[in-house]
Amino acid sequence: MAATDFLNPIKGFGVTFGMMFKKVATEEYPEAGAPAAPRYHGRHQLNRHPDGLEKCVGCELCAWACPADAIFVEGGNNTDEERYSPGERYGADYQINYLRCIGCGLCVEACPTRSLTMINFYELADDDRQRLIYTKEDLLAPLLPGMEQPPHPMRLGENEQDYYVNGPQLEARFSAESASDTVARGAQEAKQ
Repeated sequence: MAATDFLNPIKGFGVTFGMMFKKVATEEYPEAGAPAAPRYHGRHQLNRHPDGLEKCVGCELCAWACPADAIFVEGGNNTDEERYSPGERYGADYQINYLRCIGCGLCVEACPTRSLTMINFYELADDDRQRLIYTKEDLLAPLLPGMEQPPHPMRLGENEQDYYVNGPQLEARFSAESASDTVARGAQEAKQ
């Protein structure tokens, strides 16, 4: 036994004493979630047009592109009385199995209407396997102010070309109109 070995317990207490006055770096998860990186590939989202109609046309290209076979899509036909998307068809049944999904993003790249995107929500764990199969209701983007819950007629054009070809122009125009409506509504509320 070396002459300095009897000092080892005192050195240990010194390390503990030194750490007592440092700032604690504790994550408050799950009470306060940490923000993900802006381009993080998290949960999927089915997007909507500015009037609330769904962008998904039920073409099943995302399901065909998925290497893990995690996506199930069944298309339905739109009618004049019951319209969910601007095209002839819409995604009547849409499911993503997050037990199989590997988050590769090939489904997003395969989507011809930019209906499917991946948001940075990352809490995709559960102790019940059935709850990890997300349905269309779980995946649809929420209705923003100015949007209407489908089914309803096309509000932004006469045909699907108006939605898909002129989509960015429509969204910019609709956003400007919504912003001016919000400002006008706020001014009216302020007067009252």
